[in-house]
Amino acid sequence: MTVLTEAVRGVLRRAAQVYAAAPDVADSLRDQLDRLDEPLRVAIAGKVKAGKSTLLNGLVGELIAPTDAGECTRVVTWYRDAPNPRVVSYPDDGPPEPLAIHRSAEGLAVRLRDVPAERLRKLVVDWPSQSLRDMTLIDTPGIASTSAANSRRTLNLLTPDEDQPADADAVVYLMRHLHVADAEFLESFRDRGVARANAVNTIAVVSRADEVGGGRIDAMLSARRIARRYRASPALRGLCQTVLPVAGLLAATGKTLRQQEYAVLAALAAAPRDEMDDVLLSTARFLRSERLRVPADVRHALLSRFGLYGLRLSTMHIRQGCGDATALAAELVRGSGIAELCEVLRVRFTERRDLLKARTGLLAVERVLRTDVPGADPDSVVALAAEVERIASGAHEFVELRLLSALRCGEVPFETAEAEVAERLLGGDGVSATRRLALPADAPASAVRAEAVAELARWRRRAENPFASRPEVRVYQAMARTCEGIVAALEAPALTS
Repeated sequence: MTVLTEAVRGVLRRAAQVYAAAPDVADSLRDQLDRLDEPLRVAIAGKVKAGKSTLLNGLVGELIAPTDAGECTRVVTWYRDAPNPRVVSYPDDGPPEPLAIHRSAEGLAVRLRDVPAERLRKLVVDWPSQSLRDMTLIDTPGIASTSAANSRRTLNLLTPDEDQPADADAVVYLMRHLHVADAEFLESFRDRGVARANAVNTIAVVSRADEVGGGRIDAMLSARRIARRYRASPALRGLCQTVLPVAGLLAATGKTLRQQEYAVLAALAAAPRDEMDDVLLSTARFLRSERLRVPADVRHALLSRFGLYGLRLSTMHIRQGCGDATALAAELVRGSGIAELCEVLRVRFTERRDLLKARTGLLAVERVLRTDVPGADPDSVVALAAEVERIASGAHEFVELRLLSALRCGEVPFETAEAEVAERLLGGDGVSATRRLALPADAPASAVRAEAVAELARWRRRAENPFASRPEVRVYQAMARTCEGIVAALEAPALTS
């Protein structure tokens, strides 16, 4: 555990004692204390039919989240790693209730019994999965839904009332194109509490990227151009860390590709290319063509699993030499963009787990301090508030978050190249020393130390420049402090040996 985590742990314990006369408040604070030791909670949000459940399946590598319009898509559903499969429903009123589950080729099917989806606070799915060990994934109903109740469930989860902390530590937000509803949601989720840092816990995804431009073979290239344009947008830079294109369907299908599906695709790829290109011009042609010797139900299943883009891409790869299901699966996953998303999640969320958890814990205490809780000793409340402020303002990790936010929003007048260097050194691309210093991951400690010392001297000189503005000096000093921390961490083993 980091020093910051232990400091926040101590604050949460003291807060639970200060508000012991209010059992609900004290229990909520103790829940936050337990939450420090849990995996990171990452919510997947977006408008209706943005591909949230499909992307979750792609991240997990199994078909566990229902992707149709069934009941489960209308309930906030948590997916956690556990030794044995289990599903538990949490009604708005009443105790939790275990549910029977059935797994088919399309994923898990859950019967909600007599409680309608609108009266369920959440479902919790326990599932043995390596992918869920570092992150608990939360699938949410679509925002801007025709059902106000469904949208409210998602908004309550991610942007609760002032006296309640958000259930998610971070968010992956899916959008087809940037609409007003998307920007409004990202703005509402942006938290200006601890560290006064915007967008530190949000990543945006151009979802269903394989459908861009009608699912042409260059769809992912077009989606990457769109993502780059969004990343460069000053407005969006203040609302999320980065924007990535992902074809969730391609990822989920690639990770669960079946041999029998490969056999059908290989037969399609063996047909004359001109004929197949004509058949795959549209969904209607593929489903109704009399030139294909493939049963109608098989065509529907293939289209559901691959989409037009996936079918075009699969037949192309088979023609180019993918001789078995394993090779084709690897190509589909590689082309989906899911690997890039997983890497960003690892670098920007998982590696920052302790920081994001600590931030969530302090936000919970801050919210309680803003409310008038009967029975709390005023002097103890004042002392608690001072301790929270001391941690929030003094912890260098939070200083880095504030400055990253300021840089991304353009509040610090840096040139583009210098801003990119500053963001990287402050941990914008990852918190490891090698990522901060743009060194290879396997760089020897001596090289890392030499580079950190050189960067330290560089930013100290800039901080001492009498012509530098106050915001610039603040960033220079923080970057020098970051370099000092890298050097100190590298020298710590030698000092203790």
